[in-house]
Amino acid sequence: MEAKYEMHLDYLKKQDEVVYDAIEAEKKRQMEGIELIASENLVSQSVLEAMGSVLTNKYSEGYPGKRYYGGNEQIDVVENLAIDRAKKLFGAEHVNVQALSGSPANMAVYYALMDLGDTFMGLKLTEGGHLTHGHPVNFSGKHYNCVQYGVDKKTEMLDYDAIEKQAKEVKPKLILSGYTAYPRAIDFKRFREICDNVGAFCVADIAHIAGLCAVGVHENPVPYFDAVTTTTHKTLRGPRGAMIMCKEEFAEKIDKAVFPGLQGGPHDHITAARAVAFGEALQPDFKDYAVQIVKNAKAMAEELMANGIRLVTGGTDNHLLLVDIFQSKALTGKEAEHALELAGIYCNKNTIPFDTRSPWNPSGIRIGTPVLTTRGMKESEMKEVSSFIIKALDNSKEEAKLAEIKKNVKEFCKQFPFYK
Repeated sequence: MEAKYEMHLDYLKKQDEVVYDAIEAEKKRQMEGIELIASENLVSQSVLEAMGSVLTNKYSEGYPGKRYYGGNEQIDVVENLAIDRAKKLFGAEHVNVQALSGSPANMAVYYALMDLGDTFMGLKLTEGGHLTHGHPVNFSGKHYNCVQYGVDKKTEMLDYDAIEKQAKEVKPKLILSGYTAYPRAIDFKRFREICDNVGAFCVADIAHIAGLCAVGVHENPVPYFDAVTTTTHKTLRGPRGAMIMCKEEFAEKIDKAVFPGLQGGPHDHITAARAVAFGEALQPDFKDYAVQIVKNAKAMAEELMANGIRLVTGGTDNHLLLVDIFQSKALTGKEAEHALELAGIYCNKNTIPFDTRSPWNPSGIRIGTPVLTTRGMKESEMKEVSSFIIKALDNSKEEAKLAEIKKNVKEFCKQFPFYK
C-alpha cells in the first residue's frame, strides 16, 4: 500500500534542523507505532496545508462583516465557508468556529448561559466526564456550583431515571451531557426531556463522538439541544480546535461570550483547516469511515474480552474502550501505559468508574480506533492489534520482549502507511 500523503519540509530542514528533526522523528513514531489514544487522529494533506498557510499572518478580531481590522475580505470567505459547512454537517442553526479549543468552548457556553455561581450538572471526571464538566480543580468547578452525577455502580452506565431524580432535587440552570471516557451510546433525547422537565438549559460536549454524530452513526443532539460544543480533531479528523453550535436564540450570547468575552483574534489558519475538514466530512465516504471506526472498536472489544480483559460496561458502542487493567492484569494504568509504549503501542492511563486509585496512577487505560481506521485497518487487523496489546501486557516487566514486540509492531504498521 502506498502512503497517502507526502510531507515536504525542505525549507525548514535548511533553516532549523533541530525542529525539522523533531518533526520527522514524531512522524516516524506515528507511522511505526499503533496509536490507540482515543482523542487523536491523522489529518489529510489538505488540512495540513491549510494550517501551514499565510492565513496565520492575519489578525481578525470580530466576525465576518464586522471586523476590528481591515484586510479581512478573504478571511470572511473562509470563516463563512467553515460555518456553512458545519451547519450542513450537523443541522445547526448557528455555528461559532472561533473557539480555540474544547475547554474555552465549554467556558464560553457557561459564560453565555449562566451567571457565576449558578448550579449546573455534569458527569464526574472519574466516571467518564471531563475536567470542564465541573471538576473542583477546574474553572467549571471553581466559578460555578457543579453538582455532579455518576454512572450506575452495577452496569457502569448512565441511569437516566437517577439523573432525572437528581435534577429535580438540584434544580440546575444547565445540564451537560457528552463525555470523554464513556464507551456507550448516549440517549440525548432523554437528556432533552430531563432538561425540559426541570427548566434547565440542555447542553452537550460531543468532542469525542462528533464525527459519529455528524453522519448518524451516533445520535446527533445538535438540532434539538440549546448548545453543543465539540473539538474538531478527534473523530471529525480535522485540525486541533473547537466550535460551538446552538439555537439561533442563543447565537448573540454565544458569539459575545467567545469574543470579546473570553478571546481576542481567532486563528484564521485553523479556521481554514476546519473548513477543509468539514468539507471532507460532507463526502459520502466519511460515513463509511465513521461506521468502520465503530466496527473496529467492537471487534477489538470482543477480542480483548475473549482473552480475559475486563472492559468497563462490558463493551463499546462508539470509538473507545475503557479497560480495567488492574483487575485484568494486576497492573496499574500507569504501568500498562508504559509497557505498551515500550512495545510501540500508545494509549493513556485513565480512571474507571468507582476507581479507588489516584488519577495519576489509576486502574484503567483508555484506547480507541479512530487513527487505526484512518490508516485503513479493519476488523481482522483489530485481532492482530489486540494480540500485540495482550503480549505486551503479559510481558510488562520484560524490556527485551517488549522491544521484540515493538519490531513486530513496526513491520505490521508498514502495511498501513499514511504520511511519507
